Amino acid sequence: MQITRVETVPVDRFLFVRVHTDAGLVGLGESGAWGLLEASEAAVQKFARYLVGQDPLRIEHHWNYLYRAFFFRGAAIMGALSAIDIALWDLKGKHLGVPVYELLGGKTRDRARVYLDIGGRTVDDVIANCRGAKERGFTAVGHLSPLVDGGRGDVYFKTHGAKMHDAVDAVRRYREELGPELDLCIELHRRLTPAEAIELGRALEPYHPMFYEDPIRPDNLDAMALVAGRIGIPIATGERLHTIHEFEMLLRRDAVGFVRTSLGLCGGISGAKKIAALAEAHHVGVAPHVNSSPVITAASVQLAACIPNFAIQEYSGSEDRPPKSEIVTQPVRYDGAGFLIVPDAPGIGIELAEDAALRHPYRPREIENRLHVDGSTVDF
Repeated sequence: MQITRVETVPVDRFLFVRVHTDAGLVGLGESGAWGLLEASEAAVQKFARYLVGQDPLRIEHHWNYLYRAFFFRGAAIMGALSAIDIALWDLKGKHLGVPVYELLGGKTRDRARVYLDIGGRTVDDVIANCRGAKERGFTAVGHLSPLVDGGRGDVYFKTHGAKMHDAVDAVRRYREELGPELDLCIELHRRLTPAEAIELGRALEPYHPMFYEDPIRPDNLDAMALVAGRIGIPIATGERLHTIHEFEMLLRRDAVGFVRTSLGLCGGISGAKKIAALAEAHHVGVAPHVNSSPVITAASVQLAACIPNFAIQEYSGSEDRPPKSEIVTQPVRYDGAGFLIVPDAPGIGIELAEDAALRHPYRPREIENRLHVDGSTVDF
Protein backbone atom coordinates (compact mmCIF):
# COMPACT_ATOMS: atom_id res chain seq x y z
CA MET A 1 0.00 0.00 0.00
CA GLN A 2 1.28 3.47 -0.91
CA ILE A 3 0.22 7.05 -0.30
CA THR A 4 -1.07 8.56 -3.53
CA ARG A 5 -2.23 11.99 -2.40
CA VAL A 6 -2.29 14.25 0.66
CA GLU A 7 -5.30 16.55 0.51
CA THR A 8 -6.00 19.66 2.59
CA VAL A 9 -9.65 20.52 3.23
CA PRO A 10 -10.35 23.90 4.87
CA VAL A 11 -13.88 23.95 6.32
CA ASP A 12 -15.48 26.72 8.38
CA ARG A 13 -12.80 27.53 11.02
CA PHE A 14 -10.95 24.20 10.66
CA LEU A 15 -8.24 22.59 8.52
CA PHE A 16 -8.56 18.89 7.74
CA VAL A 17 -6.03 16.61 6.07
CA ARG A 18 -6.91 13.45 4.15
CA VAL A 19 -4.21 10.94 3.24
CA HIS A 20 -5.24 8.84 0.21
CA THR A 21 -3.79 5.44 -0.75
CA ASP A 22 -3.76 3.14 -3.75
CA ALA A 23 -5.78 0.64 -1.70
CA GLY A 24 -8.71 3.06 -1.60
CA LEU A 25 -8.31 3.76 2.12
CA VAL A 26 -8.31 7.37 3.32
CA GLY A 27 -7.08 8.63 6.69
CA LEU A 28 -8.47 11.79 8.30
CA GLY A 29 -6.62 14.28 10.52
CA GLU A 30 -6.84 17.92 11.63
CA SER A 31 -4.43 20.74 12.42
CA GLY A 32 -4.93 22.47 15.76
CA ALA A 33 -2.96 25.61 14.85
CA TRP A 34 -6.30 27.41 14.73
CA GLY A 35 -4.98 30.97 14.38
CA LEU A 36 -2.50 30.08 11.62
CA LEU A 37 -4.27 27.50 9.50
CA GLU A 38 -3.20 29.05 6.21
CA ALA A 39 0.45 28.58 7.19
CA SER A 40 -0.29 25.09 8.49
CA GLU A 41 -1.91 24.18 5.16
CA ALA A 42 1.23 25.30 3.31
CA ALA A 43 3.34 23.08 5.60
CA VAL A 44 1.08 20.08 4.90
CA GLN A 45 1.44 20.63 1.17
CA LYS A 46 5.22 20.72 1.51
CA PHE A 47 5.26 17.56 3.64
CA ALA A 48 3.11 15.90 0.97
CA ARG A 49 6.03 15.99 -1.48
CA TYR A 50 7.80 13.46 0.73
CA LEU A 51 4.76 11.39 1.69
CA VAL A 52 3.45 10.54 -1.78
CA GLY A 53 4.75 7.11 -2.70
CA GLN A 54 5.53 6.11 0.90
CA ASP A 55 4.11 3.21 2.93
CA PRO A 56 1.50 4.86 5.22
CA LEU A 57 1.95 2.25 7.96
CA ARG A 58 5.44 3.46 8.92
CA ILE A 59 4.02 6.19 11.16
CA GLU A 60 6.92 6.62 13.58
CA HIS A 61 9.47 6.77 10.76
CA HIS A 62 7.49 9.38 8.82
CA TRP A 63 6.96 11.43 12.00
CA ASN A 64 10.68 11.58 12.70
CA TYR A 65 11.61 12.15 9.07
CA LEU A 66 9.34 15.18 8.76
CA TYR A 67 10.06 16.56 12.24
CA ARG A 68 13.82 16.38 11.75
CA ALA A 69 13.96 17.39 8.07
CA PHE A 70 14.23 21.12 8.87
CA PHE A 71 15.64 23.27 11.67
CA PHE A 72 12.33 24.89 12.52
CA ARG A 73 9.36 24.13 14.77
CA GLY A 74 6.34 26.20 15.81
CA ALA A 75 2.56 26.01 15.82
CA ALA A 76 1.92 26.02 12.06
CA ILE A 77 4.52 23.35 11.33
CA MET A 78 3.57 21.14 14.26
CA GLY A 79 -0.12 21.55 13.39
CA ALA A 80 0.67 20.17 9.93
CA LEU A 81 2.67 17.25 11.32
CA SER A 82 -0.05 16.53 13.89
CA ALA A 83 -2.78 16.45 11.24
CA ILE A 84 -0.74 14.04 9.11
CA ASP A 85 0.01 11.83 12.11
CA ILE A 86 -3.67 11.58 13.12
CA ALA A 87 -4.58 10.75 9.51
CA LEU A 88 -1.95 8.00 9.34
CA TRP A 89 -3.18 6.41 12.57
CA ASP A 90 -6.76 6.62 11.28
CA LEU A 91 -5.64 4.97 8.05
CA LYS A 92 -3.72 2.21 9.83
CA GLY A 93 -6.72 1.44 12.03
CA LYS A 94 -8.93 1.16 8.96
CA HIS A 95 -6.36 -1.05 7.22
CA LEU A 96 -6.32 -3.47 10.17
CA GLY A 97 -10.03 -3.10 10.95
CA VAL A 98 -9.56 -1.88 14.55
CA PRO A 99 -9.88 1.37 16.52
CA VAL A 100 -6.63 3.28 17.03
CA TYR A 101 -6.62 2.50 20.75
CA GLU A 102 -6.21 -1.21 19.93
CA LEU A 103 -2.93 -0.35 18.18
CA LEU A 104 -1.71 1.51 21.28
CA GLY A 105 -2.22 -1.15 23.93
CA GLY A 106 -5.98 -1.53 24.04
CA LYS A 107 -8.66 0.10 26.16
CA THR A 108 -8.15 1.15 29.76
CA ARG A 109 -11.69 2.59 29.89
CA ASP A 110 -14.97 2.53 27.98
CA ARG A 111 -15.86 6.21 28.47
CA ALA A 112 -13.89 9.45 28.60
CA ARG A 113 -14.91 12.05 31.17
CA VAL A 114 -15.41 15.56 29.80
CA TYR A 115 -15.89 19.06 31.13
CA LEU A 116 -18.24 21.36 29.27
CA ASP A 117 -16.90 24.71 28.05
CA ILE A 118 -18.89 27.50 29.68
CA GLY A 119 -19.22 31.08 28.49
CA GLY A 120 -20.99 34.19 29.74
CA ARG A 121 -20.48 37.94 29.92
CA THR A 122 -21.45 38.17 33.60
CA VAL A 123 -21.08 35.96 36.66
CA ASP A 124 -24.85 35.42 36.63
CA ASP A 125 -24.67 34.29 32.99
CA VAL A 126 -21.87 31.84 33.81
CA ILE A 127 -23.77 30.40 36.76
CA ALA A 128 -26.91 29.97 34.66
CA ASN A 129 -24.90 28.17 31.97
CA CYS A 130 -23.27 25.96 34.60
CA ARG A 131 -26.70 24.99 35.94
CA GLY A 132 -27.68 24.07 32.40
CA ALA A 133 -24.59 21.86 32.16
CA LYS A 134 -25.51 20.16 35.42
CA GLU A 135 -29.01 19.48 34.12
CA ARG A 136 -27.47 17.83 31.04
CA GLY A 137 -25.54 15.45 33.30
CA PHE A 138 -22.08 17.03 33.19
CA THR A 139 -19.99 16.60 36.33
CA ALA A 140 -17.42 19.25 35.46
CA VAL A 141 -17.39 22.66 33.77
CA GLY A 142 -14.43 24.49 32.34
CA HIS A 143 -13.16 27.36 30.27
CA LEU A 144 -14.45 28.95 33.46
CA SER A 145 -12.90 32.38 33.84
CA PRO A 146 -13.18 34.30 37.10
CA LEU A 147 -12.15 37.40 35.10
CA VAL A 148 -15.55 37.82 33.47
CA ASP A 149 -14.97 41.18 31.89
CA GLY A 150 -15.78 41.32 28.20
CA GLY A 151 -14.52 40.33 24.78
CA ARG A 152 -11.52 41.01 22.57
CA GLY A 153 -12.93 44.30 21.36
CA ASP A 154 -13.54 45.70 24.85
CA VAL A 155 -10.90 48.04 26.29
CA TYR A 156 -9.68 46.71 29.64
CA PHE A 157 -8.92 48.31 32.97
CA LYS A 158 -9.22 47.22 36.59
CA THR A 159 -7.24 48.12 39.65
CA HIS A 160 -5.28 45.27 41.22
CA GLY A 161 -7.63 45.20 44.19
CA ALA A 162 -10.74 45.06 42.02
CA LYS A 163 -9.25 42.34 39.82
CA MET A 164 -8.41 40.09 42.77
CA HIS A 165 -11.63 40.80 44.66
CA ASP A 166 -13.89 40.23 41.65
CA ALA A 167 -12.11 37.02 40.63
CA VAL A 168 -12.27 35.48 44.10
CA ASP A 169 -15.90 36.53 44.50
CA ALA A 170 -16.81 34.96 41.16
CA VAL A 171 -15.30 31.57 42.09
CA ARG A 172 -16.90 31.76 45.54
CA ARG A 173 -20.27 32.22 43.88
CA TYR A 174 -19.62 29.40 41.39
CA ARG A 175 -18.90 26.99 44.22
CA GLU A 176 -21.63 28.13 46.61
CA GLU A 177 -24.38 28.15 43.98
CA LEU A 178 -23.32 25.00 42.10
CA GLY A 179 -22.24 22.79 45.02
CA PRO A 180 -19.43 20.23 45.26
CA GLU A 181 -21.03 17.86 42.71
CA LEU A 182 -19.71 19.99 39.83
CA ASP A 183 -15.94 20.21 39.37
CA LEU A 184 -14.70 23.68 38.48
CA CYS A 185 -11.88 23.89 35.92
CA ILE A 186 -10.70 27.47 36.30
CA GLU A 187 -9.25 29.12 33.17
CA LEU A 188 -7.18 32.32 33.45
CA HIS A 189 -6.24 32.66 29.75
CA ARG A 190 -2.65 33.65 30.63
CA ARG A 191 -3.93 36.94 32.05
CA LEU A 192 -1.81 37.24 35.21
CA THR A 193 1.75 37.92 36.25
CA PRO A 194 3.40 35.26 38.46
CA ALA A 195 2.85 37.43 41.55
CA GLU A 196 -0.84 37.90 40.72
CA ALA A 197 -1.24 34.19 39.93
CA ILE A 198 0.17 33.21 43.33
CA GLU A 199 -2.05 35.66 45.19
CA LEU A 200 -5.19 34.58 43.36
CA GLY A 201 -4.35 30.88 43.50
CA ARG A 202 -3.98 30.97 47.27
CA ALA A 203 -7.27 32.83 47.62
CA LEU A 204 -9.10 30.22 45.52
CA GLU A 205 -7.90 27.21 47.52
CA PRO A 206 -10.99 27.08 49.84
CA TYR A 207 -13.22 26.54 46.78
CA HIS A 208 -11.35 23.41 45.61
CA PRO A 209 -11.02 23.96 41.86
CA MET A 210 -10.12 20.81 39.95
CA PHE A 211 -7.36 22.80 38.30
CA TYR A 212 -6.02 26.31 37.66
CA GLU A 213 -5.35 26.61 33.95
CA ASP A 214 -2.73 28.86 32.35
CA PRO A 215 -2.63 31.56 35.02
CA ILE A 216 0.45 33.03 33.28
CA ARG A 217 1.88 32.87 29.77
CA PRO A 218 3.47 29.42 29.33
CA ASP A 219 6.66 30.66 27.67
CA ASN A 220 8.79 30.59 30.83
CA LEU A 221 8.67 27.16 32.47
CA ASP A 222 10.54 28.35 35.55
CA ALA A 223 7.90 31.02 36.14
CA MET A 224 5.15 28.39 35.89
CA ALA A 225 7.06 26.24 38.39
CA LEU A 226 7.29 29.22 40.74
CA VAL A 227 3.50 29.62 40.69
CA ALA A 228 2.86 25.87 41.04
CA GLY A 229 5.18 25.62 44.04
CA ARG A 230 3.45 28.40 45.96
CA ILE A 231 -0.22 27.48 45.61
CA GLY A 232 -2.25 24.52 46.81
CA ILE A 233 -4.27 23.78 43.66
CA PRO A 234 -3.02 21.95 40.54
CA ILE A 235 -1.79 23.88 37.53
CA ALA A 236 -3.10 22.78 34.12
CA THR A 237 -1.06 23.89 31.13
CA GLY A 238 0.38 22.73 27.82
CA GLU A 239 -2.11 23.61 25.09
CA ARG A 240 0.47 25.92 23.47
CA LEU A 241 3.41 23.52 23.78
CA HIS A 242 4.53 21.62 20.70
CA THR A 243 6.97 18.88 21.67
CA ILE A 244 7.66 16.12 24.18
CA HIS A 245 10.82 18.00 25.13
CA GLU A 246 8.87 21.05 26.32
CA PHE A 247 6.54 18.83 28.33
CA GLU A 248 9.50 16.96 29.85
CA MET A 249 11.02 20.24 31.06
CA LEU A 250 7.64 21.32 32.45
CA LEU A 251 7.20 18.02 34.31
CA ARG A 252 10.77 17.96 35.61
CA ARG A 253 10.15 21.34 37.25
CA ASP A 254 6.98 20.08 39.01
CA ALA A 255 5.23 22.93 37.23
CA VAL A 256 2.04 21.10 36.25
CA GLY A 257 -0.66 18.89 37.76
CA PHE A 258 -2.56 18.21 34.51
CA VAL A 259 -0.89 18.30 31.09
CA ARG A 260 -3.11 19.93 28.46
CA THR A 261 -2.07 18.12 25.29
CA SER A 262 -3.45 19.52 22.03
CA LEU A 263 -3.47 16.55 19.66
CA GLY A 264 -3.64 18.89 16.68
CA LEU A 265 -0.48 20.70 17.82
CA CYS A 266 1.76 18.45 19.96
CA GLY A 267 2.58 15.87 17.28
CA GLY A 268 -0.76 14.15 16.88
CA ILE A 269 -1.58 10.83 18.50
CA SER A 270 2.10 9.81 18.41
CA GLY A 271 3.24 12.92 20.26
CA ALA A 272 0.37 12.90 22.76
CA LYS A 273 0.92 9.23 23.67
CA LYS A 274 4.57 9.93 24.49
CA ILE A 275 3.67 13.02 26.52
CA ALA A 276 1.12 10.95 28.46
CA ALA A 277 3.84 8.42 29.31
CA LEU A 278 6.12 11.19 30.58
CA ALA A 279 3.25 12.53 32.69
CA GLU A 280 2.48 9.06 34.04
CA ALA A 281 6.03 8.78 35.36
CA HIS A 282 5.44 12.01 37.31
CA HIS A 283 1.97 10.99 38.62
CA VAL A 284 0.44 13.77 36.51
CA GLY A 285 -2.94 13.51 34.82
CA VAL A 286 -3.73 14.14 31.15
CA ALA A 287 -6.51 16.62 30.34
CA PRO A 288 -6.51 17.11 26.55
CA HIS A 289 -7.22 20.55 25.14
CA VAL A 290 -10.02 20.13 22.57
CA ASN A 291 -11.20 23.38 21.00
CA SER A 292 -11.42 22.34 17.34
CA SER A 293 -13.83 20.18 15.37
CA PRO A 294 -15.33 16.74 16.17
CA VAL A 295 -12.29 15.20 14.44
CA ILE A 296 -9.90 16.35 17.18
CA THR A 297 -12.49 15.27 19.75
CA ALA A 298 -12.55 11.78 18.24
CA ALA A 299 -8.76 11.53 18.10
CA SER A 300 -8.51 12.69 21.73
CA VAL A 301 -11.00 10.02 22.82
CA GLN A 302 -8.73 7.39 21.23
CA LEU A 303 -5.89 8.67 23.44
CA ALA A 304 -8.14 8.76 26.50
CA ALA A 305 -9.13 5.15 25.89
CA CYS A 306 -5.62 3.73 25.97
CA ILE A 307 -3.67 5.64 28.66
CA PRO A 308 -3.90 4.97 32.40
CA ASN A 309 -3.52 8.59 33.53
CA PHE A 310 -6.29 10.21 31.51
CA ALA A 311 -8.26 12.55 33.79
CA ILE A 312 -10.73 14.59 31.75
CA GLN A 313 -10.93 16.35 28.38
CA GLU A 314 -12.47 19.54 27.09
CA TYR A 315 -15.82 19.42 25.29
CA SER A 316 -17.59 22.30 23.58
CA GLY A 317 -21.02 20.71 23.75
CA SER A 318 -21.75 21.88 20.20
CA GLU A 319 -20.84 18.63 18.43
CA ASP A 320 -24.51 17.90 17.77
CA ARG A 321 -25.33 21.36 16.36
CA PRO A 322 -24.41 23.06 13.05
CA PRO A 323 -21.86 23.65 11.72
CA LYS A 324 -19.95 20.99 13.67
CA SER A 325 -22.62 18.30 13.32
CA GLU A 326 -22.70 18.84 9.54
CA ILE A 327 -18.92 18.64 9.07
CA VAL A 328 -18.66 14.97 10.04
CA THR A 329 -20.79 11.89 9.54
CA GLN A 330 -20.79 10.54 13.11
CA PRO A 331 -19.58 12.61 16.10
CA VAL A 332 -18.45 10.80 19.24
CA ARG A 333 -21.55 10.26 21.38
CA TYR A 334 -22.18 11.93 24.73
CA ASP A 335 -23.75 9.54 27.25
CA GLY A 336 -25.80 12.11 29.19
CA ALA A 337 -23.80 11.56 32.39
CA GLY A 338 -20.60 13.52 31.81
CA PHE A 339 -18.72 11.09 29.53
CA LEU A 340 -18.08 10.46 25.84
CA ILE A 341 -18.49 6.86 24.71
CA VAL A 342 -15.33 5.37 23.24
CA PRO A 343 -16.31 4.21 19.73
CA ASP A 344 -15.41 0.76 18.38
CA ALA A 345 -15.26 1.75 14.69
CA PRO A 346 -11.93 1.33 12.87
CA GLY A 347 -9.44 4.20 12.96
CA ILE A 348 -10.52 7.25 14.92
CA GLY A 349 -14.15 6.37 14.23
CA ILE A 350 -15.23 9.46 12.33
CA GLU A 351 -15.45 10.67 8.71
CA LEU A 352 -15.63 14.07 7.05
CA ALA A 353 -18.94 14.73 5.32
CA GLU A 354 -18.44 14.84 1.55
CA ASP A 355 -20.20 18.20 1.23
CA ALA A 356 -18.61 19.78 4.32
CA ALA A 357 -16.50 22.34 2.45
CA LEU A 358 -19.40 23.25 0.18
CA ARG A 359 -21.89 23.73 3.01
CA HIS A 360 -19.42 25.51 5.29
CA PRO A 361 -16.76 27.43 3.34
CA TYR A 362 -13.54 28.30 5.10
CA ARG A 363 -13.66 31.42 7.31
CA PRO A 364 -10.18 32.71 8.17
CA ARG A 365 -9.61 34.16 11.61
CA GLU A 366 -8.69 37.82 11.60
CA ILE A 367 -5.98 39.31 13.79
CA GLU A 368 -7.65 40.81 16.84
CA ASN A 369 -6.34 41.25 20.34
CA ARG A 370 -7.53 43.07 23.40
CA LEU A 371 -6.09 46.41 24.47
CA HIS A 372 -5.61 47.98 27.88
CA VAL A 373 -7.02 51.43 28.46
CA ASP A 374 -3.48 52.76 28.14
CA GLY A 375 -3.16 51.29 24.63
CA SER A 376 -0.97 48.29 25.47
CA THR A 377 -1.79 44.66 24.62
CA VAL A 378 -3.69 42.46 27.09
CA ASP A 379 -3.69 38.64 26.92
CA PHE A 380 -7.18 37.30 26.30
